[in-house]
Amino acid sequence: MTEVEKILNEYYNSYNEDERLIKDKAHQLEYITTTKYIEKYLKKGDRILEVGAGTGRYSINYAEKGYQIDSVELVKRNLDILKSKITKDMNINAIQGNCIDLSMYNDNTFDITLILGPLYHLYNDNDIKQAISEAVRVTKKGGKIFFAFLPDDAVVISYGIRGKHIKDLKKIVDNNWKVPKIPKEIFATYRIEELQDIINKFDVKELALVTTDGIAPNIAIYVNELDEEEFKLFVEYHLKNCNRRELLGFSSHLLEIVEKV
Repeated sequence: MTEVEKILNEYYNSYNEDERLIKDKAHQLEYITTTKYIEKYLKKGDRILEVGAGTGRYSINYAEKGYQIDSVELVKRNLDILKSKITKDMNINAIQGNCIDLSMYNDNTFDITLILGPLYHLYNDNDIKQAISEAVRVTKKGGKIFFAFLPDDAVVISYGIRGKHIKDLKKIVDNNWKVPKIPKEIFATYRIEELQDIINKFDVKELALVTTDGIAPNIAIYVNELDEEEFKLFVEYHLKNCNRRELLGFSSHLLEIVEKV
C-alpha cells in the first residue's frame, strides 16, 4: 500500500461516506444534479463503469434499474459497504482497484464512465493524466465520461473564510491563491482551466460543465430549513442555472462531461 493509499484508507475508515449525499437537503443537491445529467445521456442497455464508487450510491442505484455495472473502489471499507448492498438480481461486479490502472478492462468497453471521486485524491500531473487516459481508453467511441472535481475556490470559501483559517491558508497558496495538492490535506482541488487543459489533450469533446451543488454549500443553513415545497423550487432554480459560468466558482463540486470521439 502506498503512502497516499494509507492516508485515504485512514480518512475513509473514520468518515461516513455512505451518508454524505443524503444527510440533508444541501448535500442531496449533488446527487440530484449528477443523476439528472447521467440520465440525460444514459440509454437502455448501456454498460456503466464507476471508478471510485465509494459505498455505491450511484452504482447500486443504476444496478437496481437493470444496468450492467462495474464498480472500482480503492478503499476497502467503502468497497465492503458497497458489496453488502448487492443483491442476487443485480448485474454488478465490484472490485478493489485504482483509477490510474484499469488494465482489467479492455479498450472501448463502456458506454458511460463515471469518475466521480478519484480526481479529489490525485496530487500530481502524471497521476491526473493517467486517470483521465484510462477513463477515455475504456470508454467506447461516442460514450460519455463524467469527471467530478473540486474547485480551488471551495477551499478558500469553506476552509479559509467559513472555517476561519484564512491566515493558515495564506501560508500554502501561491500569489494567485492557487491551492496546492497535498496528500495529507486529503482533497486535491483544481482551477477549471487547469483540468480542462488536461482533458482537452485527449480525443474527447465537452458536452457540459455544471456545478452539482451550486450555492447550496455556502447557504446550507438556509437550504436545510426549506420545507419540501420550497426545496423543490430551489432544486428547480438550481437545475435551470447549474451550467452558468458565473455560478461555478461558488460550488464545492463541479462536473465535466465529455464524449469520446
